[in-house]
Amino acid sequence: MKMIKAIKITCALLTVLLLNTRVWAQGGSGQLVVPLSEPGKPYKLSAGLVRGSITVTGYEGKDIVIDAQSGEERRGHVKEDGNGMKRLIGNNNLDITAEEKNNEVNVGGSAGKLVNLIIKVPQNGAKLKLSAINDGNIMVSNVKGELEVINVNGHIKLTGVSGSVVANTINGDVTVTFRSIDPKAAMAFTTLNGNVDVTFPATLKANVKLKSDRGDIYTDFDVVNTVQKPAVTKTNKNGMYSLKFDDWVYGKIDGGGPEMLMKNMNGNIYIRKAK
Repeated sequence: MKMIKAIKITCALLTVLLLNTRVWAQGGSGQLVVPLSEPGKPYKLSAGLVRGSITVTGYEGKDIVIDAQSGEERRGHVKEDGNGMKRLIGNNNLDITAEEKNNEVNVGGSAGKLVNLIIKVPQNGAKLKLSAINDGNIMVSNVKGELEVINVNGHIKLTGVSGSVVANTINGDVTVTFRSIDPKAAMAFTTLNGNVDVTFPATLKANVKLKSDRGDIYTDFDVVNTVQKPAVTKTNKNGMYSLKFDDWVYGKIDGGGPEMLMKNMNGNIYIRKAK
């Protein structure tokens, strides 16, 4: 079974058009309700935006509910730049689409248009793949499963999640609070400019691989450092040799386990024990 739905968002009249299982709505916001082919079974959700924020929350329902909110200014609004010049804000039409097939849902938005997505998902067995580029953060709460979260210019905040996480941004903080973890899953938390702050259950067993180029690393776990010989990369260019040392910090928590990688350049790393 394959179902495709879409929302057409403008700041004008409200109109709904049904054509070949495609729903169009006009207004400053809109909602899609996407039934799963097999409710109650594990599912996959992929959502990506060029501009805007994504918020995902687990709830007790069986459908995926997507609320889309336009972040653009009103059509025809006049904006002054302070030098006597005015910019006319034109049409801010948005297309938000959701496609479901075999319990896999793909959500996308118009490139270049600012839109915020608020998505409610069933709590059971999720596999989430979320991405954003500009003008927004990615936030997830109360979800169990495998989470892959990628941002570029914005924060990542995951609260009360269970399972495994791979989270990466460039300009922003990565903040994660686990309710429980997959004890066999390796994870990674990285940013270029920002803090990495992860709270694990007190029962965590892990090997940690840590690196903060211009910050400090803090933890309230008992970490046993494992001494490893620094890796050296030697390159030869035009008769000149270059040596590069890989200065990661390695350690074990409670005897070790799957690898937890945390890395940033400008910022601190915090590995917290849940109280």
